[in-house]
Amino acid sequence: MPTALALSPHLDDAAFSAGGLLATLASGGWRVVMATVFTQSVADPKGFALACQLDKGLAPEVNYMNLRRAEDQAAARELGIAAPVHLPFREAPHRGYGSAPELFSAVRPDDGIDRDLAPAFADLIVTEAPDLILAPQAVGGHVDHVQVVRALRSLTPAQPILWWRDFPYTVREASPKEPLAHLFSDLTPRAFAFDDASQSRKLSACAAYASQIGFQFGGRDGLAERLAREAGIERYRLTGRLPEPFPARDAP
Repeated sequence: MPTALALSPHLDDAAFSAGGLLATLASGGWRVVMATVFTQSVADPKGFALACQLDKGLAPEVNYMNLRRAEDQAAARELGIAAPVHLPFREAPHRGYGSAPELFSAVRPDDGIDRDLAPAFADLIVTEAPDLILAPQAVGGHVDHVQVVRALRSLTPAQPILWWRDFPYTVREASPKEPLAHLFSDLTPRAFAFDDASQSRKLSACAAYASQIGFQFGGRDGLAERLAREAGIERYRLTGRLPEPFPARDAP
């Protein structure tokens, strides 16, 4: 049974950006491991970190990350994959980023989290022994996504890597911010189309992140409309060669 390891910066990114492929791999007999990086709960959040919870309609006493980890587990069930792995790293608002614009600006000079992520990723790769790794391109420029890319690239793993285009940043602007585009421009583009069952699983998995979809999309209908703009296709850049046979169908 081949194994795919998806490195998701946040508790929703892998499902949003690669859910169709994850569901297709699982239905094709693959073992799929969805590992989310920034999932650590922080007691008594303040300032911008607390605001990121309040703007989702959640009371300050709610354990926000515990709620989101439960959503991640529900999303994995909808995709038909194993229970997710949650790595114990803090999101950017708990690392000194004090506003929404800062989340999408340059990485802070004092934010060396990529140096902590790299050995954790190395251990995960050894433990899970994946035949394929999936990871973000950091389309949109969120600093957490950028740090995941930096950490994974520092390892130069032997496995092929499918670098996904980060949804919904891909449909928010005609030309979304792509601070790391130069790292992927020479890699092989791949695009996959999915059957109705995999697309339905992806929609249900994305909808499982109930704390996010109202803020991000205005609700499930808005989520479905944004996903529809992708026309059932996910686009990637590939490092290396895909294992054969590969269960996903190339998009026309």
